[in-house]
Amino acid sequence: MTAERTGPAAPGIDPELIDTCVHCGFCLPTCPTYVLWGEEMDSPRGRIHLMGQHVAGTPVTPEMAGHLDACLGCMACVTACPSGVRYDRLIEQARAVVEEEHRRPLAERAFRELVFHLFPYPRRLRALRAPLRLTEGLRRRLAPVLALLAPRLGTMAAIAPPITPRVRLPRLVRARGPRRARVGLLTGCVQDAFFPGVNAATARVLALEGCDVVIPPEQGCCGALSVHSGRREEAVRFARRIVETFERAGVDTVVVNAAGCGSATKEYAELLAGDPAWQVRAKGLRFADLAESLAELGPAAERHPLPLTIAYHDACHLAHAQNVRSQPRALLSGVPGVRLVEVAEPAICCGSAGTYNLFRPDAARELGDRKAGHVAATGADLLVSANPGCTMQIAAGLRRRGDRPIPVAHTAQVLDASLRGLPASTLLAVR
Repeated sequence: MTAERTGPAAPGIDPELIDTCVHCGFCLPTCPTYVLWGEEMDSPRGRIHLMGQHVAGTPVTPEMAGHLDACLGCMACVTACPSGVRYDRLIEQARAVVEEEHRRPLAERAFRELVFHLFPYPRRLRALRAPLRLTEGLRRRLAPVLALLAPRLGTMAAIAPPITPRVRLPRLVRARGPRRARVGLLTGCVQDAFFPGVNAATARVLALEGCDVVIPPEQGCCGALSVHSGRREEAVRFARRIVETFERAGVDTVVVNAAGCGSATKEYAELLAGDPAWQVRAKGLRFADLAESLAELGPAAERHPLPLTIAYHDACHLAHAQNVRSQPRALLSGVPGVRLVEVAEPAICCGSAGTYNLFRPDAARELGDRKAGHVAATGADLLVSANPGCTMQIAAGLRRRGDRPIPVAHTAQVLDASLRGLPASTLLAVR
């Protein structure tokens, strides 16, 4: 399926990256949309073929844009590929081209602008907390109706988590005991607005393990949603702000507790390659997932028992984009009393994928229900996820099943409970 390059190369799509694909098909069983639909053009191999056609001169058609939009960007294919194809970079390049050359229908454009003018802005998201808290019961009742009448609104109503009290973190949380490191904490957008307890638990765990934790209030969005959706200029602006903010903080490492954010920040050098000065500044900062940081530090604080069976969910942008798999499992298994069980089909995305469940609600719901079924089959007391989007998506799928409720917590919350000697019931009541 190699396209002849008779036409001018499309800006932004690298022909050499396209040519690394040998069309072997190892990616197919790991691709969520191919698993769902069995369509070649909804597989990484098929989408690379479409990219090659565009590079050869074929304009972006609505059909081509549809197949590229249908990709979750989960990067499971990158893990599976024996040829080292950088599909992650290719799909970002292709989406930038789609954003530049393809005009979407008016309703779709309006909805996308709403999403991108809301979710990357922590203050705007926090402003939603009060109305969402007041309408929680109504949202739950209306979600099935909305799903039929307006699937995107139905998805937003269904996945929005219960609103917990806001936690205001100080600029600096001092290390408990001898200081071992000085780290920054990226608080994120969705994490900050809807899961403030996760950030608070992260800061406490790092402090108990001997870290001074710097939490700059002016940090803003990391740019993950933008860069993964082809909005590169927007992503560059966000990335520069993050780099500048944590440069001033003077930290050894910037710790990230959301998989999508972690993936984006580790790509800053590539994202900022068009400006050598900013690229150098990005390379001067080290970003690491919470599990990575704690594994490198090694345990210092005492772990108290938590008699729980825990199922661990591999967030795509943690497992595939960052290759962080063993560290969170080791941290959870290191808690006395914890029995760790695996979830079937760990490589298949839950359907959240940043904004995917908002833009493609039907496919996302099918994947979410599939993942929820596998989680329920483990018989676990608790599901642990390291990404807020996954948490919301799988929790919504579990609610739709109507089975025994399985709460969803973050790795940081499990460690926090163990280090502070809290009862297991604290985690089972996580909202």
